[in-house]
Amino acid sequence: MNHTIKIRAGRCADKERADRLYTLARTSLKTAGIDQWQGIYPNGDDFIQDVNDNRAIVMEQDGAVAGVAAAYIGHEPTYDKIFGGQWLTSSQTYGIIHRIAVNPCARNTGLASTVIAHLQKQCLQAGICSMRCDTHRDNKAMQHTLEKNGYKKCGIIIVEDGSERFAYEKLI
Repeated sequence: MNHTIKIRAGRCADKERADRLYTLARTSLKTAGIDQWQGIYPNGDDFIQDVNDNRAIVMEQDGAVAGVAAAYIGHEPTYDKIFGGQWLTSSQTYGIIHRIAVNPCARNTGLASTVIAHLQKQCLQAGICSMRCDTHRDNKAMQHTLEKNGYKKCGIIIVEDGSERFAYEKLI
């Protein structure tokens, strides 16, 4: 079935839906035995911070909010050190995607790929040549999504809480 997908900037009015999507994602990760997002992060307040920073993205499917993410062009300090490999570029400015959460009912419909394509378009318009992302070593679904969208696994980074994440980069 074809769905109408729209990507738009997140708004404060989306906070409750974003919080609900993050809660659903936490539950799905826990059910899959993945120790990612098992605290209070991310939540609606993190989404509002993303709104305030002009990073919040809302994915609508057939007119309903079906996913959220933070997507922007900039620099991520946790990407400064990479272990067990190296980045594809040495650029200090790149596209970044964090906190992708998709309603379980909308999985496998292309939402994550659509938000990746959206950021890629922004990067190209700004003259940026790469995009970076990271994910939990056990989050095979996200790894698959990144790899099918042209991302290459580059090594391991350490996030703020001290845990490891697989680091990915895509040349555009």
